Amino acid sequence: MNDKIMIVDDEEHIRMLYAEELEDEGYIVVTVSTGFNIVKKIEIEYPDIVVIDIQLRDYNGLDLLQAIKNRFEDIPVGICSAYDTFREDMKSTAADFYVLKSHDLEELKNNIASSLDHYRQKRKLKAHFNMSANII
Repeated sequence: MNDKIMIVDDEEHIRMLYAEELEDEGYIVVTVSTGFNIVKKIEIEYPDIVVIDIQLRDYNGLDLLQAIKNRFEDIPVGICSAYDTFREDMKSTAADFYVLKSHDLEELKNNIASSLDHYRQKRKLKAHFNMSANII
């Protein structure tokens, strides 16, 4: 099964670029232009990973990051921003990765793959320990 990525960015050309590049890598991509009702959208789509922009027109991406992490602890969330200054913000440390926007998406692709792999391993361990606890 292909992993599903949700891209949250208010710039259409960025959403289109990311969707095209990531679909070429075999991912299923869902794009969202606003932070409005993001929790509801995640509940409907249930992506394997979410990539958000910090500077959305209608929402602060760091606040979205917190809302997503508070509700969906098993979904990795990455930040892809044109602004490096937010990297030092304490709220951004909740992100699984932080990359600067670029037309070369290799860093983004590598971080997505790494985060998905990390969370798969985490889920396997959690399932294993839950099974072990049920045996005892």
